[in-house]
Order: sequence, then C-alpha cells, then structure tokens
Amino acid sequence: MDDGLRVTDTITVPRAELGWRFSRSSGPGGQSVNTADSRAELVFDLAGSAALPEHLKARALHRLAGRLVDGVLTVTASEHRSQLRNRQAAEERLSTLLAEAIAPPARPRRPGRPTRRSVQARLDAKRRRSQTKRDRRTPNE
Repeated sequence: MDDGLRVTDTITVPRAELGWRFSRSSGPGGQSVNTADSRAELVFDLAGSAALPEHLKARALHRLAGRLVDGVLTVTASEHRSQLRNRQAAEERLSTLLAEAIAPPARPRRPGRPTRRSVQARLDAKRRRSQTKRDRRTPNE
C-alpha cells in the first residue's frame, strides 16, 4: 500500500491519522448482508491533524464546520457489497471533500456594465408592457 491518502499533488494525509469503523450495511447482499460488516466509516481528526498547514486547516475547519463533530470528520460508504470497495469509496469521498475544503476561495465577481443594446431592449420592453396595460384601461379612467 502507499504511504497515505492523497488530497492534492502536494498534500497527503498519513494513514496513521485515519481511523476505520465497520458495521452491517443495509441494501443489496442477499444472505451475506446480515453477517458481513461491509459498511465503512472513515474517521479523520481534522482539528488535530499535522498533515495540513495551519492556514489550510483553518480554512477546512471553517468550510466543513457543519460536518464536524469536535473537529472530527466522518465519511461513510455503504453502496457496495464488499468492504474493500466501500473502503475505497470512503477514501475517495474524504479526499474530494478535503480538496474542496482547502481550495482557495473563488475570485470575487467584477460587475460589468450592460451594453447599450441591452439597455435599449429593456426600455423597449418596458414601453411595450406599459402600452399593453394602458390599452386595457377603461375609457373613463
């Protein structure tokens, strides 16, 4: 196996910082569903991790605040029948989640100005709508 869970090209979470829990999964599996612990939970202590630089850790803690319990992130996978495939799915999910959480914020939108033609089209539409409403009025108004 490799040395850790790759999050980005430069950041890898060591396997020692990841914890696993297994339980019985619902869904397909036939008779084995009642005996096999195929549901996989991957646990990662984000707040206590040494794998992330402090500024990225702070960004991730802020962005994932709704998913954390005491600074610990838990990812679950139970869609596959085998524990191995659920482990792989949980690792992929955690990697994607962390990569999105530590990504730099999007550049702010610079507002543009409407084109002369779009301003003219908007005013023409307002004139047409106004005329339509004027035509609906009763003559004594």
